[in-house]
Amino acid sequence: MAYIRQEMSDQRELVKQFSYEVRPVEKGYANRTLYINLNTLEIKEKPVSQKMKEVFTGGRGICLWLLWNAINENTHWDDAENELILASGPIGGIIQYPGSGKTTVVTLSPLTHNVYDSNGGGFFGPYLKFSGWDALEIQGKSDREVIVFINGDDGTVQIETADDLPTDTHILSELLTEHFAGAKENMRNISVVSAGQGADHSPLGGLNLSFYDNKLGEIRLKQAARGGCGHVFRDKKIKAIVVQYSKLNASSNGPAKPELIREAGRRINREILEMDAKQNNMRTLGTTNLVEIINHTDLLPTENFRYGRDARAKNLSADYWRTAFDSTSQDSCWYGCSMSCAHKVNEYELKSGPYKGQKVMVDGPEYETIGGMGSNIGVFDPEALLEFNFYCDTYGIDTISMGSSIAFAMECYENGILNQQITGGVDLTWGNSDAVYEVLHQIARGEGFGMVIGRGIREMKRIFNEEFGADMQFLQDIGMEIKGLEISEYMPKESLAQQGGFALANKGPQHDEAWLIFMDMVKNQIPTFEDKAEALHFFPVFRTWFSLHGLCKLPWNDIIPEDNHLEKEPAKVPAHIRNYLDLYEGVTGIPINQEELLLQSERVYNFQRVFNLRMGTGTRVHDYPPYRAVGPVTEKEYLSRVERYDRDLREKVGVDPEGLTLQEKIFTLRRYRMSQYEQLVDAVYKRRGWNQNGVPTLETVRRLGIDFPEVVELIEEHGG
Repeated sequence: MAYIRQEMSDQRELVKQFSYEVRPVEKGYANRTLYINLNTLEIKEKPVSQKMKEVFTGGRGICLWLLWNAINENTHWDDAENELILASGPIGGIIQYPGSGKTTVVTLSPLTHNVYDSNGGGFFGPYLKFSGWDALEIQGKSDREVIVFINGDDGTVQIETADDLPTDTHILSELLTEHFAGAKENMRNISVVSAGQGADHSPLGGLNLSFYDNKLGEIRLKQAARGGCGHVFRDKKIKAIVVQYSKLNASSNGPAKPELIREAGRRINREILEMDAKQNNMRTLGTTNLVEIINHTDLLPTENFRYGRDARAKNLSADYWRTAFDSTSQDSCWYGCSMSCAHKVNEYELKSGPYKGQKVMVDGPEYETIGGMGSNIGVFDPEALLEFNFYCDTYGIDTISMGSSIAFAMECYENGILNQQITGGVDLTWGNSDAVYEVLHQIARGEGFGMVIGRGIREMKRIFNEEFGADMQFLQDIGMEIKGLEISEYMPKESLAQQGGFALANKGPQHDEAWLIFMDMVKNQIPTFEDKAEALHFFPVFRTWFSLHGLCKLPWNDIIPEDNHLEKEPAKVPAHIRNYLDLYEGVTGIPINQEELLLQSERVYNFQRVFNLRMGTGTRVHDYPPYRAVGPVTEKEYLSRVERYDRDLREKVGVDPEGLTLQEKIFTLRRYRMSQYEQLVDAVYKRRGWNQNGVPTLETVRRLGIDFPEVVELIEEHGG
């Protein structure tokens, strides 16, 4: 789709060029990382030692180690010494197994003020590695807008000025892809990382990673959106990072035992082709298949997580997206991914903003966008949702944090904490699409009340309390953030395990660490505290492994073998774990078992917890959810599930609800549920090998081999 846009000018200047020897990847590793300092214009390569591989494996692990050595406990997210680090992983980039194209981004977050990792699809991570680099580490700030161009074909890295270029992603990514490709047949060899003008102004800013759709001749986008990495990107005055690599083949990863990779690929591709239409329909619907299921099970966040279902959700469910999605496109965000879940809508005509009247392609929406920018703000119009989706993407704004932030502001508006005098005339009533358009465009322009909403829930709580006199306890109760990060779009009220999955996550409440809500609430597979603690040990650790290796989690559990129910622990999809053992051995040549796989992740998971400790968090006080994630805050909420809550009081608490006022019921239930949460935290800390303050013990870090002197010192300071 050719957008109305400007042409590339000749005004750009080459600021710095660096040449390097292009060497083949060996057994999944390029064995070096690329360091760029935008202040000093230093560009150099750093070795990836065998010790780094043994302790940190790759991907997120190596990124965390690089950041650990680049900053100190006093570093702020917008200091020049903060880094933005991007990496794939040793398995990343294989083309025989689906979901092998992920890029992990690590930085200090402007939202959480702590170390954060986000991940996205697209071609960037594999192309970066095949160009010769296990990670790209960018430090410093430029005094001008710049592009970083990595040419993996001729072995050069260039920094060039980009003051003349547009910022919004849908224009910039097309412009740069065409420019660096030189010819249409080469566009498949380019991947662009960018963030739009919304990321200039808001800590909700995310990154867009591009891939080229050969069938349609279009630039497509995936997002590493969470935690504000796009805001860091723009604070450093990076307009784009571009990588070019044209020599991709089945051996680009330098695998040690390619036959193991091929056989694992044959197994799962057969499953996808035979089973997907009977299971989650990822190839037709992607993650939108969840909407109807989540709504039916009372888990769809509605009106700032007050409720878990709404009859209007059918407007946003599979029936609509089945016809809206373009069925002719190539929906794989990396080569060889037969799951093909990256769906899109063509020819959507924009109704608002700077591109009003233009027909655009909308990549998505995904389930999280539907939950965040749809049901949670009371919008059940799919066309409005497409508009939100497009503008969030091109402006570089995370739809989860944006949706939850708007929902919080809408509830404050409903409760009289905000009014149109405060909001500058923006009517923040539930379901008001025009108000949401205005908020998004204000953030992009850097003006108006949108800039308050664009600061995220934690900052809004402070502002509404200090400037408008709102009750802080009420704000804390309804503000759906933990550690400064807005909660992913699943209602956790009735799932104790999911409350822990969100609140105990290292980086904040992102579902990619521990999505346990079905196991706990729907299937009742983890009934005891010990069962929940075991799940909250295994799943976060296992899911960490994907980010070490450049892998997507969807092929693990969104398609399952037909006989999976016969396995001892079907929720873990053991056959697919066995596939990953084969992939690891196939790439690296090193045989491992499940325990060794988990040990790789456990090292990095605990190191990240210690990193949190270094930055001033990482203890129990930071591991609590807002009460709305646990139970009903308001009378209206209690009454929406009155039979369930009265039954809980009677059967679990041992109190007759008939003798209590509504407020007494809410208070009594709250005291019980929070006591349950405290017991869960105790059990999880014990299972993870942490003390009762949430600090990994010396025994744990020694067992894991991460007992570096500075780690030991930190733990000793905190009684570990």
